Amino acid sequence: MAVGARSGRDEGEERPDDAEREAEDGGAEARPHRSFWKELPLLIGIALLLALLIKTFLVQAFSIPSDSMQNTLQRGDRVLVDKLTPWFGSEPERGEVVVFHDPASWLAGEPTPEPNFAQTILSKIGLMPSADEKDLIKRTIAIGGDTVECKKGGPVVVNGKELDEPYIYPGNTPCDDAPFGPITVPKGKIWVMGDHRQNSQDSRYHMQDSTQGFVPVDKVVGRAVVVAWPITRWATLPIPDTFDQPGIGNQAKATAMGLGAAGLAPVGLGPAALGLVGAVPVVMWRRRKLTSGTTGR
Repeated sequence: MAVGARSGRDEGEERPDDAEREAEDGGAEARPHRSFWKELPLLIGIALLLALLIKTFLVQAFSIPSDSMQNTLQRGDRVLVDKLTPWFGSEPERGEVVVFHDPASWLAGEPTPEPNFAQTILSKIGLMPSADEKDLIKRTIAIGGDTVECKKGGPVVVNGKELDEPYIYPGNTPCDDAPFGPITVPKGKIWVMGDHRQNSQDSRYHMQDSTQGFVPVDKVVGRAVVVAWPITRWATLPIPDTFDQPGIGNQAKATAMGLGAAGLAPVGLGPAALGLVGAVPVVMWRRRKLTSGTTGR
């Protein structure tokens, strides 16, 4: 065998797979990864879109502007409102704290600030309170078909069952300032009252309005489920036990017994924060795909 014989290719000759590998390596070097700051506009855009979707369909934060729901809710509290279940046909239940659009000018005379252009845009995506919406927050006491009444010196009675209401503001009476009933709540309506009874312009005070004090179900934004801010007041808002007492849902029996014949500022911080949380994994996934595509790994 001759010295210096070769195995079929010269030393300087490149293999095809070597050339491909170098092309890939060179391509990766020629296409550097995009920096975080270049990805930031995408992150913000996705966060804003998710915030808008969350605010519209899932949950929205509201600020409590008055004392009508003390001591359950204090002025300045932020509550999170479930807006999802109404989309599936769920209606308010007795005992729920609900947010609803002004049904018949209940907030007439209340000052409404004029928003500038930036405030209008930011309120649409949930990053600022809306100055246009006039919403209220009260407790649902009776629903469609229920018979409800409250005599001076007595408790609120729903379908013949007396309510034990420990949530009423200390020193208040159930209805001495404005007794009512008995009345029957029409289908598709609810009867609402504030927990601070002597400081709440609720259904009792609007019985002469076009809605007779009832709130149409389609005006209900959703149920307040959590006090989210301040942190020191974090709490859930469950339905009180008194609304679970046996027989309270027996509307037909109550009728047969002859017992039946009436400002909240949204806060976008919750949806915005949730939108940002949801946007981060989307952007990270996109960055990972771009990285995978350029390195060939």
